[in-house]
Amino acid sequence: MALKDKHAKQIEATFAKYPDKRSAVMPLLHLSQQEYGWVSPEGIEEVAGLCEMDPTQVRSIAGFYTMYSEEPKGRYWLQVCTDLSCALCGADKFYEDLKKELNVEDGGTTEDGVFTVEHVMCLAACDKAPMLQCNFHFEENLDMDKMRTKLAAWRAEAAKNKA
Repeated sequence: MALKDKHAKQIEATFAKYPDKRSAVMPLLHLSQQEYGWVSPEGIEEVAGLCEMDPTQVRSIAGFYTMYSEEPKGRYWLQVCTDLSCALCGADKFYEDLKKELNVEDGGTTEDGVFTVEHVMCLAACDKAPMLQCNFHFEENLDMDKMRTKLAAWRAEAAKNKA
Protein backbone atom coordinates (compact mmCIF):
# COMPACT_ATOMS: atom_id res chain seq x y z
CA MET A 1 0.00 0.00 0.00
CA ALA A 2 1.85 3.04 -1.26
CA LEU A 3 -0.43 5.57 0.45
CA LYS A 4 -0.01 3.88 3.81
CA ASP A 5 3.75 3.74 3.45
CA LYS A 6 4.28 7.20 1.98
CA HIS A 7 1.68 9.14 3.97
CA ALA A 8 1.41 7.24 7.26
CA LYS A 9 1.50 10.34 9.49
CA GLN A 10 -1.05 12.20 7.40
CA ILE A 11 -3.36 9.19 7.36
CA GLU A 12 -3.14 8.77 11.13
CA ALA A 13 -3.82 12.50 11.60
CA THR A 14 -6.86 12.16 9.33
CA PHE A 15 -8.20 9.17 11.27
CA ALA A 16 -7.75 11.12 14.52
CA LYS A 17 -10.28 13.72 13.31
CA TYR A 18 -13.12 11.23 12.87
CA PRO A 19 -15.10 8.90 15.14
CA ASP A 20 -14.36 5.87 12.98
CA LYS A 21 -12.20 4.96 9.99
CA ARG A 22 -15.12 4.92 7.55
CA SER A 23 -15.70 8.62 8.17
CA ALA A 24 -12.25 9.41 6.75
CA VAL A 25 -13.05 8.03 3.29
CA MET A 26 -13.39 11.40 1.53
CA PRO A 27 -10.14 12.96 2.78
CA LEU A 28 -8.33 9.72 1.94
CA LEU A 29 -9.83 9.76 -1.57
CA HIS A 30 -8.42 13.28 -1.89
CA LEU A 31 -5.04 12.01 -0.75
CA SER A 32 -5.19 9.18 -3.28
CA GLN A 33 -6.10 11.59 -6.07
CA GLN A 34 -3.31 13.94 -5.03
CA GLU A 35 -0.81 11.09 -5.03
CA TYR A 36 -1.80 9.43 -8.30
CA GLY A 37 -3.44 12.31 -10.21
CA TRP A 38 -6.78 10.49 -10.22
CA VAL A 39 -8.76 8.02 -8.17
CA SER A 40 -7.47 4.85 -9.79
CA PRO A 41 -8.87 1.35 -9.16
CA GLU A 42 -5.76 0.68 -7.09
CA GLY A 43 -6.38 3.88 -5.11
CA ILE A 44 -9.96 2.76 -4.46
CA GLU A 45 -8.63 -0.54 -3.12
CA GLU A 46 -6.09 1.23 -0.91
CA VAL A 47 -8.63 3.64 0.55
CA ALA A 48 -11.11 0.80 1.09
CA GLY A 49 -8.47 -1.17 3.00
CA LEU A 50 -7.48 1.82 5.11
CA CYS A 51 -11.10 2.67 5.93
CA GLU A 52 -12.11 -0.97 6.43
CA MET A 53 -14.81 -0.65 3.77
CA ASP A 54 -15.86 -2.61 0.73
CA PRO A 55 -14.23 -1.18 -2.43
CA THR A 56 -17.69 -0.90 -4.03
CA GLN A 57 -18.73 1.54 -1.32
CA VAL A 58 -15.62 3.64 -1.85
CA ARG A 59 -16.10 3.57 -5.63
CA SER A 60 -19.69 4.77 -5.24
CA ILE A 61 -18.51 7.75 -3.18
CA ALA A 62 -15.78 8.61 -5.69
CA GLY A 63 -18.29 8.32 -8.52
CA PHE A 64 -20.88 10.54 -6.88
CA TYR A 65 -18.73 13.59 -6.17
CA THR A 66 -17.39 15.71 -9.05
CA MET A 67 -14.26 16.58 -7.10
CA TYR A 68 -12.92 13.09 -7.70
CA SER A 69 -11.71 12.02 -11.11
CA GLU A 70 -11.94 8.37 -12.02
CA GLU A 71 -9.91 8.99 -15.18
CA PRO A 72 -6.31 10.16 -15.44
CA LYS A 73 -5.91 13.92 -15.59
CA GLY A 74 -2.98 16.18 -16.24
CA ARG A 75 -0.75 17.29 -13.38
CA TYR A 76 -2.79 20.50 -13.32
CA TRP A 77 -6.56 20.07 -13.58
CA LEU A 78 -7.92 23.38 -14.85
CA GLN A 79 -11.65 23.78 -14.36
CA VAL A 80 -13.00 27.00 -15.87
CA CYS A 81 -16.38 28.23 -14.67
CA THR A 82 -18.56 29.03 -17.68
CA ASP A 83 -21.86 29.47 -15.87
CA LEU A 84 -24.02 32.44 -16.88
CA SER A 85 -22.57 34.99 -14.45
CA CYS A 86 -19.01 34.14 -15.41
CA ALA A 87 -19.91 33.97 -19.11
CA LEU A 88 -21.23 37.53 -18.90
CA CYS A 89 -17.79 38.53 -17.58
CA GLY A 90 -15.94 36.91 -20.48
CA ALA A 91 -15.47 33.34 -19.24
CA ASP A 92 -16.64 31.72 -22.48
CA LYS A 93 -14.06 33.58 -24.56
CA PHE A 94 -11.41 33.00 -21.90
CA TYR A 95 -12.17 29.26 -21.95
CA GLU A 96 -11.97 29.08 -25.74
CA ASP A 97 -8.69 31.03 -25.73
CA LEU A 98 -7.25 28.75 -23.04
CA LYS A 99 -8.14 25.59 -25.00
CA LYS A 100 -6.57 27.13 -28.09
CA GLU A 101 -3.44 28.14 -26.14
CA LEU A 102 -3.02 24.57 -24.88
CA ASN A 103 -4.23 22.93 -28.09
CA VAL A 104 -6.89 20.80 -26.38
CA GLU A 105 -10.60 20.19 -26.66
CA ASP A 106 -13.04 20.32 -23.73
CA GLY A 107 -11.90 17.78 -21.15
CA GLY A 108 -8.67 17.20 -23.04
CA THR A 109 -5.17 16.79 -21.70
CA THR A 110 -2.09 18.35 -23.27
CA GLU A 111 0.28 16.00 -25.10
CA ASP A 112 2.86 16.38 -22.34
CA GLY A 113 0.29 15.38 -19.71
CA VAL A 114 0.72 18.60 -17.75
CA PHE A 115 -2.74 20.17 -18.17
CA THR A 116 -6.31 18.93 -18.38
CA VAL A 117 -8.86 21.61 -19.23
CA GLU A 118 -12.61 21.43 -18.77
CA HIS A 119 -15.52 23.72 -18.12
CA VAL A 120 -17.65 23.45 -15.00
CA MET A 121 -20.75 25.10 -13.71
CA CYS A 122 -20.49 27.52 -10.82
CA LEU A 123 -17.44 27.66 -8.65
CA ALA A 124 -19.12 30.39 -6.57
CA ALA A 125 -16.73 33.20 -7.48
CA CYS A 126 -18.91 35.07 -9.98
CA ASP A 127 -17.55 38.46 -8.96
CA LYS A 128 -14.01 37.40 -9.86
CA ALA A 129 -14.60 36.01 -13.36
CA PRO A 130 -13.05 34.89 -15.53
CA MET A 131 -11.72 32.43 -13.00
CA LEU A 132 -10.76 28.81 -12.75
CA GLN A 133 -9.93 26.19 -10.23
CA CYS A 134 -6.51 24.56 -10.56
CA ASN A 135 -6.24 21.41 -8.48
CA PHE A 136 -8.98 22.83 -6.26
CA HIS A 137 -7.33 26.23 -5.73
CA PHE A 138 -8.99 29.32 -7.17
CA GLU A 139 -7.28 31.56 -9.70
CA GLU A 140 -9.38 34.69 -10.15
CA ASN A 141 -9.69 37.83 -12.27
CA LEU A 142 -7.90 36.17 -15.15
CA ASP A 143 -7.07 37.24 -18.67
CA MET A 144 -4.88 35.38 -21.14
CA ASP A 145 -1.75 37.37 -20.27
CA LYS A 146 -2.07 36.41 -16.60
CA MET A 147 -2.96 32.87 -17.62
CA ARG A 148 0.12 32.48 -19.84
CA THR A 149 2.28 33.51 -16.87
CA LYS A 150 0.56 30.93 -14.66
CA LEU A 151 0.85 28.22 -17.32
CA ALA A 152 4.58 28.87 -17.68
CA ALA A 153 5.06 28.68 -13.90
CA TRP A 154 3.09 25.44 -13.65
CA ARG A 155 5.02 23.92 -16.56
CA ALA A 156 8.31 24.84 -14.87
CA GLU A 157 7.10 23.31 -11.61
CA ALA A 158 5.98 20.13 -13.38
CA ALA A 159 9.37 19.85 -15.11
CA LYS A 160 11.19 20.37 -11.80
CA ASN A 161 9.09 17.71 -10.06
CA LYS A 162 9.64 15.29 -12.96
CA ALA A 163 13.43 15.52 -12.68
